[in-house]
Amino acid sequence: MATFITGLVILLLGGWLYGKFVEHVFKPDDRETPAVRMKDGIDYVPMNKWKNALINLLNIAGTGPIFGPIQGILFGPIAFITIPIGCVISGATHDYLSGMMSLRQNGAQMPGIIRKFLGNKTYQVYNIFLCFLMLLVGAVFTYTPGDLFAGQICGFQDVNVWTWVIYGVILLYYLVATLFPIDKIIGKIYPIFGAILLLSAVGVFAGIFIQGYQLDNIDFSHGLKGIFDVYPIFDAEGNSGAGTKFIPVFFVTVACGITSGFHSTQCTLIGRSVEHEKEGRTVFYGMMILEGLIAMIWAAAAMGLYNSGSTAGATAAVGEVAKGLLGPVGGIIAILGVIVLPITSGDTALRSCRLMVADYLHIDQKTRKNRVLVTLGIFIPVILILVFAKMNAEGFNILWRYFAWSNQTIGVFAFAAITIYLMAKKGAKKGIYLIALIPGSFYMFIISSFILSQKIGFGLPMTVAYIIAGVLTALYFAGLIKLGRKYAASHEEE
Repeated sequence: MATFITGLVILLLGGWLYGKFVEHVFKPDDRETPAVRMKDGIDYVPMNKWKNALINLLNIAGTGPIFGPIQGILFGPIAFITIPIGCVISGATHDYLSGMMSLRQNGAQMPGIIRKFLGNKTYQVYNIFLCFLMLLVGAVFTYTPGDLFAGQICGFQDVNVWTWVIYGVILLYYLVATLFPIDKIIGKIYPIFGAILLLSAVGVFAGIFIQGYQLDNIDFSHGLKGIFDVYPIFDAEGNSGAGTKFIPVFFVTVACGITSGFHSTQCTLIGRSVEHEKEGRTVFYGMMILEGLIAMIWAAAAMGLYNSGSTAGATAAVGEVAKGLLGPVGGIIAILGVIVLPITSGDTALRSCRLMVADYLHIDQKTRKNRVLVTLGIFIPVILILVFAKMNAEGFNILWRYFAWSNQTIGVFAFAAITIYLMAKKGAKKGIYLIALIPGSFYMFIISSFILSQKIGFGLPMTVAYIIAGVLTALYFAGLIKLGRKYAASHEEE
């Protein structure tokens, strides 16, 4: 329990202190934001700080801070330390600076930011890659809440016609949320979703202590081996975690609970609704800290469950934890809170995809006809991916692995753009760009060594993967410094 409590202190106190530091680096002021200056009633819609904060939390918190930490706790109590440290210095920093850069770039979405700071060639690659990720997000965040609702609420053990009806209802909601102005649908329904989410998180947190769940502490008696030992329990696919390398697998597995490239697309989306720059620390940085708290709660709940002898996979573990801690009624509310998370990320992921496709193809989104045409072009492949994942025995496993890796890869692009921006920022202290370059370089090593070593990638021996990843990371680090200096010599950013 002591390691868990220590992690909570690191997350909350560290988040408060480092958040103020990152805010000081950016220096928000009283200039008009795009939401006020460019108000159009569709995408640029001013909303108050707490509504924006709640929407942003629900946008960024998909299944990652639930299923990721449940599987990440396979690595033992070290997760209680790496999750909060990573969240404070990497994930929340990434989210805050992505959102604030959007405010300074007329509400530009991430592809536009990438094009400005990393060049047109990188933009072309990034835009296609990101739209593909958004389609995967739409499919994954239809599949996971659909299966949770069908299995844990309705009690269906096998896929049947009602399962497909549930998927259809979720997709119909996504369609409405994608097409209509942000304040008409998302802004109205999210307070209800947010109440369910927070109620479920508080209930699980309290239940951990009330039920006396056993939470292990880091074992220092065997050196690093004791710290990084993998638990002899089973992951979501029924495979023992023994022998799994902490780096890179842990950081890809936990994903959204630490750092997520997907978040940059959501923070820039809500950047078009922020009324005052000084609200950014709450809306962007603070909500990532809150997501880290959700990740810590579910990691602790999973450890307590597994220490009781359970070998449940991630989906089943959600039901066992919720009903075991909160009883039948409270458990259903907690499960609904988990279902809310992916749904409230899937809707804005597809909305973001519409905006990015429209911007890329220069399609005006003020007319309903244009919005419908672009939306249909997005939903058809999402449905096809979903069908593949359900009809193929390994479909979802393949989908999830590529989704998780792609998610972190997008974050590396975002950190690169943030690094260039900070190098050219007016009045910024020399070397301050390292707050983005260091975590970006770390994740460059993670995504490279992961795709090089895993079966879904090149399947190389781990030592070889580490060496190649190290070279790629060094090139990333040196290349960004060179590009940043060149950009700063001819530009000065506000």
